[in-house]
Amino acid sequence: MRMIDYFDNGAKYYPNNVAFIDVDRSDASITYAAASAVTHRIAAAIRGNSYQQGCHIGILAPNSTIAFLTLLGLFRAEAVWLPINPRNTVATNVDLLTRFDGDLLFYHSGYAQEAQQIMDAVPNIREAVCIDGDATVGSTLENWSEGHPETHQVGPVDLDATFAVFPTGGTTGKSKGVVLSHRSIYTMYQNFYAHFNYHDETCHLVVAPMTHSAGIIGGLHFARGGTNVVMSKAAPDLICDAIDRYRVSHLFLPPTVVYMMLALPDVKDRDYSSLQHFLVGAAPTSVEKLKEAVSVFGPVMTEAFGQSEAPAAITAKAPWDYLDKEGNINERRLASIGRPCVNNCVAILDEEGNELKRGHAGEICIQGDLVSPGYYKNPEATAEVRQFGWHHTGDVGVMDDEGFITIVDRKKDMIITGGFNVFPNEVEQVLNSHPAVQDCAVIGVPDEKWGEAVNAIVQLKAAHECSEETLIALCKRELGGVKAPKSVEFVDDLPRSSAGKVLKIELRKKHWEGRERAVN
Repeated sequence: MRMIDYFDNGAKYYPNNVAFIDVDRSDASITYAAASAVTHRIAAAIRGNSYQQGCHIGILAPNSTIAFLTLLGLFRAEAVWLPINPRNTVATNVDLLTRFDGDLLFYHSGYAQEAQQIMDAVPNIREAVCIDGDATVGSTLENWSEGHPETHQVGPVDLDATFAVFPTGGTTGKSKGVVLSHRSIYTMYQNFYAHFNYHDETCHLVVAPMTHSAGIIGGLHFARGGTNVVMSKAAPDLICDAIDRYRVSHLFLPPTVVYMMLALPDVKDRDYSSLQHFLVGAAPTSVEKLKEAVSVFGPVMTEAFGQSEAPAAITAKAPWDYLDKEGNINERRLASIGRPCVNNCVAILDEEGNELKRGHAGEICIQGDLVSPGYYKNPEATAEVRQFGWHHTGDVGVMDDEGFITIVDRKKDMIITGGFNVFPNEVEQVLNSHPAVQDCAVIGVPDEKWGEAVNAIVQLKAAHECSEETLIALCKRELGGVKAPKSVEFVDDLPRSSAGKVLKIELRKKHWEGRERAVN
């Protein structure tokens, strides 16, 4: 089963159910039958315009019904999705579409300028198609699909075919492309179906970016005719309103947004009685905040641990996993990322690839069909994370006697801020480009809102001056707001090893000592 097969089951057995509600378009809704017709037309146009099975297609759009339908049309055409985030800089998206061999670009009218810049810079992309109205770049979807058949039947199931090439950050600042097969997504779905409750009355709120896990998780609700309510902005008060208004049963959010919701003065006055599973993931979650969330939203909080290379479902923690036999919150379980999902083999390994006993810290590793086939056109990087026959997550954890795993550290320097990955070297490169900067180091520091905030420690050249505001503005201009530091510290010198390397462990120590989660 592929995502499009799950959707087709929904259209076949629940044709009159509402498939999507678009909050930003005055609650415009579309049934499964009508949505299916749109996906057929898009797929027929893709193949009719000489884009072959396995072609690479980017969608530059905010969350919307038409973006979802375009994605499903892409899958019906047996194309490969390139999830380019509209929050990225244009330069980043140009780089991704170039290195991951983009063939076709669908875009939302609000990103016409960016689409033009992409078309000017990426030679392999033949066309740009506007999915939601008048086109200032390329064709409108209506005109582009005119003259092609009204239907296009998807071919036989091949679970080993490529579903998407997901970009992920790299320590050199260059993203690697994670190749995800349909088998990976199928296994993820089976893990979720096994650990959580999905039925034919689900209402899923899609508010995290589609290019994040939200787009994939939305597909879980298709097979039983569930509804996806689509929002483009993660405004905490609007999310709370939407839960009540649409009787939302399932939603996924990064911890940052959950914290913002909890901070609302009237958060306890809302009606959350429809909620069944409130999934938190994509970044470490504060135990205290999670405990508060349980008290506010009810015993519905769920967690899942994954990464692009093993999407969303390495481990899972259902609402009942939070509680002991007496129905009280189990603090130890609360701090964990749950137990390994049923379709995975998960182990805690030492540096030699030996499985460690319970209670001993080592790297969290996984085997099974959830795991990506590897990195796009990068066999060296693939081999690096596949030592000893396991996929290595780069996270250090401990498994207890009940099988619950707690993350205690990261092997690499990646910062997860608001659910997004930031690699320090990329930020350091920009900071070091300023003429007043002699050297710098970028680390993640604890932050109530973001989980981790990007913090820069900067050593200026002698007799040079520079302000925090100037450096932050420079990074925002070059990298965008997500990757830019939230704060800058100025120091006379950076701690270094005998080999001259900056000792980031020393820089992190003062921020993370005494915290419930250690980051070295």
